[in-house]
Amino acid sequence: MVKVLLVEDDKLIGQGVKLNLQLKNYQVEWVQDGANALASLKLLEPDLVILDLNLPNVSGMEILRLARSQGIKTPILILTARDAIEDRVTGLDKGADDYLVKPFSIDELDSRLKALHRRFHGRSEEIINFQEIKINTQARQVFFKGDCIETSRREYDLLALFLDNVGRVLSRRQIEASLYEDDVESNALEVHIHNLRKKLGKKLITTVRGVGYFVKE
Repeated sequence: MVKVLLVEDDKLIGQGVKLNLQLKNYQVEWVQDGANALASLKLLEPDLVILDLNLPNVSGMEILRLARSQGIKTPILILTARDAIEDRVTGLDKGADDYLVKPFSIDELDSRLKALHRRFHGRSEEIINFQEIKINTQARQVFFKGDCIETSRREYDLLALFLDNVGRVLSRRQIEASLYEDDVESNALEVHIHNLRKKLGKKLITTVRGVGYFVKE
């Protein structure tokens, strides 16, 4: 069972999210303020964290900063009522792995949590299908229109990351943090994206200037 730490001060939202996620077979621990969030993260060692930004005592952004500065790598999805792109990018740049803007549906939250869990804790599916693309995650093979397409290790990892996050903009920092363990050349990401577009169609990956990249649903 996937263990989730929910950090949310709104009792109505917190109760609703906890109950509905439990019905979807998550184990949920709920704390309602920022002062207890970091301690609970260390003590409980959850698989995933759902973190509201507007918290009493200590803000969600500060919790996020402290967690990452202390080497805590647990996947964190931030909840925010702030729908401006710059607020989302700030959260991602501080170390969040995903974001969801209020109001949201439980089904969408469930989908985001599953994608994060697959990415960080191993996939449950062997095959990923998206339009005319198929990925065999065990063999690390990519097929396009039925033909096996040769990809480099970075190209494969980048494509899998995008297809795990269809419809969501990923910032450069978030992509590089997921794919590169060491410092990389400034244009490495653009080169890999260019190669994927050349092999799988130029419309596959969309650029959002000043923000990042995404694959349309």
